[in-house]
Amino acid sequence: MNPVKVGLLGLGTVGGGTLNVLTRNAQEIARRAGRGIQITHAAAKFYDPAGLLGLDQVEVCDDAFAVVDNPEVEIIIELIGGYSPARELVLKAIENGKHVVTANKALIAMHGNEIFEAAQKQGVTVAFEAGVAGGIPIIKAVREGLAANRIEWIAGIINGTGNFILTEMRDKGRDFDDVLKEAQALGYAEADPTFDVEGIDAAHKLTILASIAFGVPLQFDKTYTEGIGKIERQDVAYAEELGYRIKHLGVTRKTGKGIELRVHPTMIPERRLIANVDGVMNAVLVMGDAVGPTLYYGAGAGAEPTASAVVADVVDIVRALTTDPENRVPHLAFQPGELSDHPILPMEEVQTAYYLRMTVDDKPGVVAAIAGILGDAGISIEAIQQKEPAEGETRVPLVMLSHRVEERQMNQAIEAIEALDAVAGEVMRIRVEQLDG
Repeated sequence: MNPVKVGLLGLGTVGGGTLNVLTRNAQEIARRAGRGIQITHAAAKFYDPAGLLGLDQVEVCDDAFAVVDNPEVEIIIELIGGYSPARELVLKAIENGKHVVTANKALIAMHGNEIFEAAQKQGVTVAFEAGVAGGIPIIKAVREGLAANRIEWIAGIINGTGNFILTEMRDKGRDFDDVLKEAQALGYAEADPTFDVEGIDAAHKLTILASIAFGVPLQFDKTYTEGIGKIERQDVAYAEELGYRIKHLGVTRKTGKGIELRVHPTMIPERRLIANVDGVMNAVLVMGDAVGPTLYYGAGAGAEPTASAVVADVVDIVRALTTDPENRVPHLAFQPGELSDHPILPMEEVQTAYYLRMTVDDKPGVVAAIAGILGDAGISIEAIQQKEPAEGETRVPLVMLSHRVEERQMNQAIEAIEALDAVAGEVMRIRVEQLDG
């Protein structure tokens, strides 16, 4: 049987890794897929041929649409990234009856509903395992491995850059800006780090996970997103004192009122396995009603870890090339006609516990006034720590932990606390999750 011919769009870091993995492991991959798989055509405007295996067997051009329109190519691997022209290329490939594999989480999060509808009509597959958590097969785990479960919630460290920054702040007592510069120098963060440190990258991935977990359409625009730029060294230190660690988490949970969809700094107990995932590594914790908590850990980025997921998707497609399109694994885990209209819960209605840090006048009655505001808002306090003032200072840090409460109540309480003359500046707020069974 002739090898399946693949067109590769992009020969950058992940594209080069994909070519190398497919070439290096060609025999083993063919044994798994039942047929050989060969990249025969590629499109790239700029690339470095050094270190690329099997490039002499690939016809390279600078026109991605020419590859998509090539009748010999059966599968397109899209590794260009971004929204456009990736969207147009993927839709054109689908129109041409070609299967698509992509690592483009932004494209799927923003345009996945349109893309999957088009693929369904054409009877082709769009696979995107590499779009979430790099080499960790979390899409397949939730969509297929946990298909017997009602997924209750998912919490994930799904951006390595943010995790590296918070790890360095904790382990070495460094400031955010200092670590960010190092992350950029090491290539972990882009020159413009907004997508990473503001949580947009993680929100793209969480949108996809929530859709697969709960069978709802992709709804990136409803994902609450908060970055880590306001986290200070003292917050990291206070969290440690209280038995917690700060992680930039994506959290999605199904409740009776709606689906929580949120990315923000989160304090979690230091004894949790996910609290001990450090550096640029990713981890996703999934709670199913039958299986209980399951943790998936590994490299969330990088040439060959991501290529591992890309090639696995290609193998899956090759295995199913002769399968009736109506009997393939659904793109979003649930059959297209079975997607739910369960609403996304507004952040104001989400319930979590809270860490609060504020700078207050060191005088009697201040703590009582703040506790009174929290009490009037129906917020119960779990712990209070007032630090000693530095020499010559008249203000001190005050740290509080609350029990679980609706975000709307906490917003009102914080507004009232910040209005007190005895409180200087803004109240620092970090949400707290126990992530227990």
